[in-house]
Amino acid sequence: MKNKISNGFQIVQDLIKLRWIPEIIKSLEAGNHRYSEIQRSIHHISHTELNRKLSILIERGVILKEDNTDNTKYILLDFGEDLVHIFNHLEALQEKYFEVS
Repeated sequence: MKNKISNGFQIVQDLIKLRWIPEIIKSLEAGNHRYSEIQRSIHHISHTELNRKLSILIERGVILKEDNTDNTKYILLDFGEDLVHIFNHLEALQEKYFEVS
């Protein structure tokens, strides 16, 4: 049986290794909650790919899709907020230890 760290790492790795997932989560964290805002904030992502990735994030409990009569919004859930912290920490590690001057 795997330990909790291995299980947690596997769950996070399975998400962040997918192309566009970190960018979508960071876009939501930056305040882009509508589909068009998310797409506009991520250069070169197609409608098909954005739909596919949003579905994965909903299915895995990272985001919530709120359907209103006049618009649809995507909201980060607690798991999504935790992933933002992980991404921020990874970026800080990159800057601290691996940035080439």
